[in-house]
Amino acid sequence: MTQHDVMKKAIAELSNMDNCQALCYQQNIDAPIPNTTVLGEIVDMLRSILFPGYFGSLVVNPQMIQYQIGVRVEELNKLLAEQIYAGICFTDHSINLKEARKQAKEITIKFIARLPELRAQLGTDVEATYKGDPAAQSCMEVIFCYPVIRAITNYRIAHELLILGVPLIPRIITELAHSETGIDIHPGATIGNYFTIDHGTGTVIGETSIIGNHVKIYQGVTLGAKSFPLDENGNPIKGIARHPVIEDNVIIYSNSTILGRITIGKNAIIGGNVWVDTDVPTNGKISQKGKL
Repeated sequence: MTQHDVMKKAIAELSNMDNCQALCYQQNIDAPIPNTTVLGEIVDMLRSILFPGYFGSLVVNPQMIQYQIGVRVEELNKLLAEQIYAGICFTDHSINLKEARKQAKEITIKFIARLPELRAQLGTDVEATYKGDPAAQSCMEVIFCYPVIRAITNYRIAHELLILGVPLIPRIITELAHSETGIDIHPGATIGNYFTIDHGTGTVIGETSIIGNHVKIYQGVTLGAKSFPLDENGNPIKGIARHPVIEDNVIIYSNSTILGRITIGKNAIIGGNVWVDTDVPTNGKISQKGKL
């Protein structure tokens, strides 16, 4: 075969829709799809709003800050509504486009209303990270440098959007942080205040995990699921609680694996490199040598 014939054959095979149904997305006419580049810009914009003066071009000026943040929030309102609209269209081909756009605008306003509370939550995470690391010289260093703040910021943004019923977009936002930091937090997880991850690389927090307040975990920790039940067709059953519940004031050291819908009780300490698949009581301690 000539080079032309080889290319022609490859193009024909790649264009055969019967061979790539699962890998080829056919979008509706006039219906957009989410844009990961724009979503990255939205997260950066939110970071500049939530941490004014640290990120972006916003220079904190007491006389101007309300105007400056107002400009960014107005821009956020437009960009985020468009991406939410795209996410709705992407996941529901039958929805009326006018209704989808209206829904997206309403969700965006509700999300913006939650930003002050979201900032307050992130403030507790910054405090926990600073107080939990003797190497941290200041909260400013924590905000600028620590991957956990970048990852938890994306998570808290994504979690709020998920609560508001936004499809697809929350997962894209957390995966942006996952790619950048190595910290994998599913937007469906529920995480309390004063949360921190020391170092962070390789940490995995599954979709139905519940984490209380003042919890600290180290790098490489997995809050995962054990083997899960299948339906009559052999497919995984979705939507069941399958990840751990971590109560208040728990410490989990590096590379530990905690699996299944178990409870790690308040004030428990889980040592490094251990496998836990049964409940741990309040004040319990687990190490490689067993319970202490």
